[in-house]
Amino acid sequence: MKIAFDVDDTLIIPSVVTGLPIDTPNYETIAIFRWFQSQGHEMIIWSGGGVDYAQTWGEKLGLMDFHVMRKGLIEVDIAFDDCDVDLARVNIKVKRLKNSISREEWNKHKEHGKSI
Repeated sequence: MKIAFDVDDTLIIPSVVTGLPIDTPNYETIAIFRWFQSQGHEMIIWSGGGVDYAQTWGEKLGLMDFHVMRKGLIEVDIAFDDCDVDLARVNIKVKRLKNSISREEWNKHKEHGKSI
């Protein structure tokens, strides 16, 4: 199966949420990623921030043997995301921590490469 994971608020927790100076790994979601990977599934990481952003985070998180692509480019079996999406046969919404905190300003910094 093809299993896709989003980056922001899925594989990582934004610094604006934690109050830390840097974005941090979402270890619970990463454990799920690694379980699917251990079962031999094709792993995909994608992000609205682009393929370079997804590649960088996949490497920083130590997630090996994955593909990077734009969201929705290919059909996947399962997609994990923090938003309501229709990108796969099965779409799983990951709980977004402190959803009441706006990510707008953080997203602006991310676009300039400051969130990594």
